[in-house]
Amino acid sequence: MRSKELAERIGITEQNVSLLKSGKVRGVRFETLERICRELECQPGDLLTFEPDDAAD
Repeated sequence: MRSKELAERIGITEQNVSLLKSGKVRGVRFETLERICRELECQPGDLLTFEPDDAAD
């Protein structure tokens, strides 16, 4: 599925989908994550990875 189609289906802009894909966002709403998972028939863990912030030490 193309980003444009996913954006239309979940109700956000194509630019925001692009930012999510590139990891250039600091957070995502649970509602948005739920819509993405529903459309892609996946689980949140299929989309997200944990990367520790080195500055937190």
